[in-house]
This record gives sequence, structure tokens and C-alpha cells, in this order.
Amino acid sequence: MPALGRVRRPAAAVAARLRAFAFWAAALLLLAACGGGTPEQRLRASMDELQTAIQARDAKAVQARLADDFVGPEGLDRDGARRLAAASFLRYRDVWLQIAAVRYEVQGERATVVFEAALGGGSGAALPDAAQLYEVRTGWRERDGEWRMISAEWKPRL
Repeated sequence: MPALGRVRRPAAAVAARLRAFAFWAAALLLLAACGGGTPEQRLRASMDELQTAIQARDAKAVQARLADDFVGPEGLDRDGARRLAAASFLRYRDVWLQIAAVRYEVQGERATVVFEAALGGGSGAALPDAAQLYEVRTGWRERDGEWRMISAEWKPRL
């Protein structure tokens, strides 16, 4: 029996609060990181913001990291990328993204970031409903100290 005055919360509610706390803590750290540093440090912060937006299931925040002239596979544009993200977030209750083997190449106000990405989604069960490993190549442009993705291409690794 719980002690008087203590309320037990269901595990799902506790997990939701922890996710919300982690999201806001990461957002605050990223805001602090965007204020200065080297071009590569700012680019890394922009990549972190994009990953956080995907994990937070925030299609508008994903779109905000993309340049107005963003181009993806098969003519995917900035608005199409937002719609693709939103559709994925509607389909899967849980979305996760792990990025590894990141290589940054900064040349002035342009940059290329190449990485491996494991992306998955599901209904909250122990195993995801869908998961895939991708090789990703992105192009970035810096304006006024802020990096925006201008291109992306990806291909499945499995």
C-alpha cells in the first residue's frame, strides 16, 4: 500500500513525463549551443535539433530545419518532407532514430553530412512494427549563423 500523500502514477504517464522533460532539456541545450561556436559546432547542433524533432514527432520542427529550396529524392520538397514526417508520425505512436558514423565536411557556408541512420516506428510494443537502416547524405547551407538542410538522399542498407 502506498504511503499516505503519495500517488502512484501508471508507468505510461511516468514515461511520457520523462520524454517531455528530455525533449525540453535537449531543446534548451540546443538553443544555448546555437548562440556561437565554430561552424561545425553549429552544424552539429542543427543535426541534433533535427533528430530531436523527429523523436518528438514534430513535423513542423522537422520542416523548420530545412531550407526553403530543400530537395530530396524523387523531387521531394520542403513541404513534402513535412507531410512525409507527419504521415509517419500518424502511422506510428513511437518513432525512434539513431544516428552513427557521422562525417562532417564543412567548406565555408556549405557542408555535407554523411551518416548511418536506424529509423523505426511502432505501437509501443517491445518490437517495432517497422525498422530500417539507411545510408544518408545531406547537404547544408549556413546563413546568418544558422544551418539549414538543402538536400538529402538516402538508400536502405539492408
